Amino acid sequence: MDESTVVITGGTGGIGRAVAEAFLEAGATVVIGARDQSRIDETVSALEEAEKRGTITGIRTDVRDEFDCERLLETASKTGAAGIDVVVACAGIYHGESGSTPTDDESYSRFDDHWRTNARGVFATISEALPHLNDGARVLVPTGRIAREAQSGYGSYAISKASAEAVVRGFAADTEYVVGCLEPGQLATPLTNGQGRDPAGVAAMFVWAATECERETLDGKVVGLRTWKQETR
Repeated sequence: MDESTVVITGGTGGIGRAVAEAFLEAGATVVIGARDQSRIDETVSALEEAEKRGTITGIRTDVRDEFDCERLLETASKTGAAGIDVVVACAGIYHGESGSTPTDDESYSRFDDHWRTNARGVFATISEALPHLNDGARVLVPTGRIAREAQSGYGSYAISKASAEAVVRGFAADTEYVVGCLEPGQLATPLTNGQGRDPAGVAAMFVWAATECERETLDGKVVGLRTWKQETR
């Protein structure tokens, strides 16, 4: 992926950081966005010290603010070779303990912030990326079964993830770019209270989706772990 520019929101932890490292290993110019500047500085410093093939920089970004998204994408488009080749919208939030936030006990404030971050944030990230995407660019959004299969205790978080999938389908239908969801299974992140597989073990799935996955498999679809493993055996 030499000379490719990859933008990752939520790039300082969990799946976002693991994906950033995987794209760096592949030789890409990586630009991460996150809310906390100190965590951006720590992540950039740590990944630079790891001496990966690519280069990394970071920009403080709150995906709830479309002007932050605009600045992130515009700056990223000028960081490496012209334009952006891959966008990975990993920024997400879960208020409360995983599985213990039922819909009938949900506050308006928690509902609003889940939706603004996990759904509207994806919309803003993709919207602000469009003017800067190169021909053949791809947009990837991590998702989970909770977006499609109702489970007790996930309330507005699940609703926001379902909304994010709908955003992906809309952009896939209305633009020329490949826009799709990846479902890597439950990962050990703060959103899952550390329960699940190591994000580093599935980060390569995102590099594959950005470079090798067939358009008809990914565009407007949800690609799961099994498909990735079958295609890369």
